Amino acid sequence: MSMSVPQHILNALTDVDMPRLTTAPKAAQHMTVAGFDIPVFRTGSLVIGSGAAGLRAAVEMKRRRVDVTIISQSAWGGTSACSGSDKQTLHTANTKDQGDNFQAMAAAIRGGGAMDEDTAYVEAVGSIRAMASLQYLGLPLPQDDLGGTLRYQTDHDEVGRATSCGPRTSRLMVKALAEEALRLDIPFYNQTTAVKVLTEGQGDQGRVVGVLAIRPTTSSDANPYGLALFQCAALVFAAGGPGELYRDSVFPNGCFGSLGLALEAGLELVNITESQFGIGTRREGFPWNLSGTYVQVIPHIYSVDADGHEHHFLGDYYRTTQEMASNVFRKGYQWPFHASRMLDFQSSLVDLAIFKESKKGRRVFMDFNRNPLPVPGDQPFSLDRLDDDVRSYLTHAGATQATPIDRLRHMNPLAIELYKRYKVDIVADPLEFAVNNQHMNGGIAVDTWGRTNIAGIYAVGEAAGTHGATRPGGSALNAGQVFGTRVAEHIAASKHGQTPPSADVSGPTADALRDIEVTLQSASPIALRNVRAEVQARMSDHAGILCTPQGVASARKEAEKLSDLIRQNGISFARHSEVGRALQWQQMALASQAVLTALDYYIAQGGGSRGARAICDPDGAALPQARSGPLPDVRFRPEREEDKQTQIFIRLQNGEMTITTRPNRKFDANAKSFFERDWPAWLTGGIYDLKSGGA
Repeated sequence: MSMSVPQHILNALTDVDMPRLTTAPKAAQHMTVAGFDIPVFRTGSLVIGSGAAGLRAAVEMKRRRVDVTIISQSAWGGTSACSGSDKQTLHTANTKDQGDNFQAMAAAIRGGGAMDEDTAYVEAVGSIRAMASLQYLGLPLPQDDLGGTLRYQTDHDEVGRATSCGPRTSRLMVKALAEEALRLDIPFYNQTTAVKVLTEGQGDQGRVVGVLAIRPTTSSDANPYGLALFQCAALVFAAGGPGELYRDSVFPNGCFGSLGLALEAGLELVNITESQFGIGTRREGFPWNLSGTYVQVIPHIYSVDADGHEHHFLGDYYRTTQEMASNVFRKGYQWPFHASRMLDFQSSLVDLAIFKESKKGRRVFMDFNRNPLPVPGDQPFSLDRLDDDVRSYLTHAGATQATPIDRLRHMNPLAIELYKRYKVDIVADPLEFAVNNQHMNGGIAVDTWGRTNIAGIYAVGEAAGTHGATRPGGSALNAGQVFGTRVAEHIAASKHGQTPPSADVSGPTADALRDIEVTLQSASPIALRNVRAEVQARMSDHAGILCTPQGVASARKEAEKLSDLIRQNGISFARHSEVGRALQWQQMALASQAVLTALDYYIAQGGGSRGARAICDPDGAALPQARSGPLPDVRFRPEREEDKQTQIFIRLQNGEMTITTRPNRKFDANAKSFFERDWPAWLTGGIYDLKSGGA
């Protein structure tokens, strides 16, 4: 792509208007519980969240004649609609010339470890169907003149399975699915925040019966909190990741996810030790990941101190200008921080250097009008002096222009257009950025049909913990589409969500109301804003890219103390409009406690550095080097091979976080289907395992 592409095409791929919602149906009836007059909405199946994964689940259910409803805190305001990078990818299986197949793709998806082999295979096999159905709905994925899908390489992907229609790929996915949901007339309740899951039965023997939500439009003198009851027989968690956990975050504001809500409901979480961190612009401006061509054009990166002085800090880390520039380029497809890539002067040394500059109180910038300054004492930057893989890529891309901005204008003008929409002109001005939290790889534990440990409850997208320790870039979008479809298939086969339930659920509703009243205490000494500040600071300072055993253990104790104080005193709020936020921050405090508890357990068992975090330890065997010599403050424990073979599960039981582990489920790569033998299981619904407790 070059600037020969007409402006109206660039505009269409950058300015993606979302459809207007229709008026939501009114409540079927009202229920009086504990003095509250609560509207009741009945639906066979309920989806929490309106991102790409949740919309996929809803659309596929409706196509299978399931009675389904969507509730969303903010329609088109979540991660898949608002966040991303300059090549926001959808993972696909590849063509023969790359020697690819479903098993090879599954191996790449689970390559980081701590992931079930059957889940990875499900995502690989389902990728073709996910992509084809999105194309059917109008997603403009790029093709060559013979109909082949154009693909490129991304992080943790050595084959090149990613494809993209530009920086707004996931927003375009949301738009296509939203338009289909509206065409299918699926009821959609916006500005509706789920705060309590209602179940009947104890523990893993329970079954979902509904969700209590905050819906301001339903508030009245008899219902001051704006409570609303959504009674359902099947529930799909699709509310995204816990972006508000971190102060330094590329998530859009208000992304709370649903981990705390899930913990309170008795759901089991898995792999919540695993997140992704990388360079990006902060949420205070326009949150966006700076992967792909933003760094592949090799801009000058520098910091500015309090006195306004510039510092060419990367020159303190790399030995030569060629080595420095080549690793800035590699951040394009090695975007997430990875501890092992701090070694041998690799690309994550860039993240470390940026992180350390920020810790000094300096602001860090990319300047697309300047090529990198040379490493002191070395030759100046030249496109002819780059590592072979970098020089080859830029040459094949035709990106041999004199300046980074001209290379970017040639390779990906959409990257420039995107920031212009938010009044940031990277053609004229440097771009400020930092190392931020970007994705939760863990989440609610599910099986290969998306089922949780409580009957009738499913999870998809970033809410589900299917991704393992690391994952190929873009594969999370694919996973949401694949599991959104599988969840819909299972709910349809189970028949539980076919029609709205009518049973009396006043008992579970009253229990939920009592819990809410305990948390909402206007006279509590614990203020809402203080909970937010404490949780975010603790997570960013002690559970970011650099962790220490002592720091994590101390943070876990402080997180436990905060949750206990909230249980004892509740959270104060100034007005009824803050009730939803107070409950979300109480749940976010629980989510933070769970993450730190699991991380502390992993480290205490001898766990090493993997995925997003370096476990810094003076006795660690891995010692990163800079140009000036060793960096002993970031000496870290390498990952142990045995830790790749297991997963850490956590749940809330009687107010305490309890941890268990299990080996990854295996997949027999040599097993082969046989049509006449296996067709009856499909015809009779045997493939859905409906007799198990999770059905």
